[in-house]
Amino acid sequence: MSAADVRDAARRENFPVASRLLPRAYRRDLIAVYGFARYVDDVGDEADSAHRPALLDAVEADLGRLYAGGSPRLPAVRALAPLVTGRSVPRAPFLHLVEANRRDQVVRRYDTFGQLLAYCELSANPVGRIVLHVFGVATDERARLSDRICSALQVIEHCQDVGEDHARGRVYLPAEDLRRFGCREADLAASHACPRLRRAVALQARRAATLLDEGMPLLETLSGFARTAVAGYVAGGRAALAALDRGRHDVLGRAVRARRRAVLSEWVRVLKEVNGDGSRRDS
Repeated sequence: MSAADVRDAARRENFPVASRLLPRAYRRDLIAVYGFARYVDDVGDEADSAHRPALLDAVEADLGRLYAGGSPRLPAVRALAPLVTGRSVPRAPFLHLVEANRRDQVVRRYDTFGQLLAYCELSANPVGRIVLHVFGVATDERARLSDRICSALQVIEHCQDVGEDHARGRVYLPAEDLRRFGCREADLAASHACPRLRRAVALQARRAATLLDEGMPLLETLSGFARTAVAGYVAGGRAALAALDRGRHDVLGRAVRARRRAVLSEWVRVLKEVNGDGSRRDS
């Protein structure tokens, strides 16, 4: 994936990956993180299935070269060099992203929401932890709060991509919830979401909203560009949830995405929820 392709993909995300409100160095590093995550996902989703394990092994080996002070072979890994040398980002979160895509090759269903959250610990939460290191604000407590936000964003994406995921043979809606609402496998391949599937999606959306709220105290501990960036991620999640609600959670046959204006409006609203001194407004 070229740099232009990475930027184009970033613009299609629910949240602002590397806003122009941020200094160039931060934008460069955030795009590098996104580019790596996108590359690993593409290997896990788009490459020939017979070659995926070896390709993921190659990514892990290249990370080893980078952290050993060598020269990575993959552009997506080479782009991480400034983070490793200048930001002291640990290797573990990147390895977790690789492991998430290994899991995707063998685990195609999740029975409970708890199991799905355990998957998010590999597939989404590491990105937030890397972002904290990019801004030099990583602590254990901030990481815990960041995990809530990142898991929420992942669950929202799973809601939006039900049809696309099913076409790949994967279902990220918890099986126990599908059974609870009487959903059948054929419902996931229909041209429109039936009422029972919409109820299952709506449940996941409500859970994601709760996770976002639980992660909001992270903003209270941040300031400056770190707060601006994280507020944008929360805003993107909230705007996407609003779009799902407006679409009555019919996620089949069309893309349910928030418009950029809606994300910007929500971004301002999120920042206004936090006082300049770092404490939340009483309301």
